[in-house]
Amino acid sequence: MTTRRTALLASAGSVALAVAIPFSGSASADPSAAAADEITMSRTAQSLSTTLGEDFGGSWLADGRLVVGVTDAARTGEVTGAGAVAKVVAHSSTELDSMVADMNAAEAKAPDSVTVWGVDVRNNAVNMTVLPGAVAEGRAFAATVGVTDVRITESAEVPRLFADIQGGEAYNIGSSRCSVGFSVSGGFVTAGHCEALTGGGALAKDGVALGSWGGSQFPGADYAWVQTSGDWNPVGQVSGVGAVAGSQEAATGAGVSKSGSTTGVTQGTIGAKNQTVNYPQGSVSGLTATDALCQPGDSGGAFISDGQAQGVVSGGNSATCYFQPVNPILSAYGLSLVTG
Repeated sequence: MTTRRTALLASAGSVALAVAIPFSGSASADPSAAAADEITMSRTAQSLSTTLGEDFGGSWLADGRLVVGVTDAARTGEVTGAGAVAKVVAHSSTELDSMVADMNAAEAKAPDSVTVWGVDVRNNAVNMTVLPGAVAEGRAFAATVGVTDVRITESAEVPRLFADIQGGEAYNIGSSRCSVGFSVSGGFVTAGHCEALTGGGALAKDGVALGSWGGSQFPGADYAWVQTSGDWNPVGQVSGVGAVAGSQEAATGAGVSKSGSTTGVTQGTIGAKNQTVNYPQGSVSGLTATDALCQPGDSGGAFISDGQAQGVVSGGNSATCYFQPVNPILSAYGLSLVTG
């Protein structure tokens, strides 16, 4: 073969449709001790829920103490005797769960302006979130199933799904297709020619806007990263292979797996390193050769060896597939690999 006949592996085409509330706490000088205390309090709460039975009104942590609701004031002594703070409430935990279950059963009647409902154990009521100006609609919906003790909050924020993104999956640049390399904090790394040679276009995955280019280099090197929007959750996994543990460079002769959106997972061996490939579109230095199968559309996809990220697909031919080592990408842009 000659290097001039070596091809880059971006591909034109469309992508098929596919898928994908913490509470703040006070700081502690000894986090491990605080965690142990919380575990102990959680066990106490579980024990009291069994002991109190239908009089149990839920439990929560406040100011470093366990608070337990009881519907019968005569039973507060059992709570304090267990080292918790007792609070007399109107509804048992079972009653609150039943209210929410009734609302769930009537979900088809819920107006679009009602975005969230559930148990509010601290206020011993049902909580609800509605769009601004829709409080009356929310109360009316709750009333259809007999729920009147409801606390409503207005918010213009509409909950949405967060789809995972992982190595080897397809993404689109306009009408062209490339593959995700490895997840990093805030996005993922991929091949630089996926930006330089595709003619641009909106970045998308599964038909959903993906984000924007955080930086790219081609020729000379062949690397880039995409800064994903908040709709996407980069995870430390490679499709068809498994978790990413780090980016320790493997030796020549080591086994390696490649995951790309055209050929899926293929196996090979790491060959010669520090190779300069003189593509017709420009030369790229510092590449690593492998005998793993790659085809157009795999560009940017993940090479991984024993859980360690190795690099992203650059180009090749029927016998050799070259990858751009991943550590220079991370270093160039100050990125942190997401591990799984």
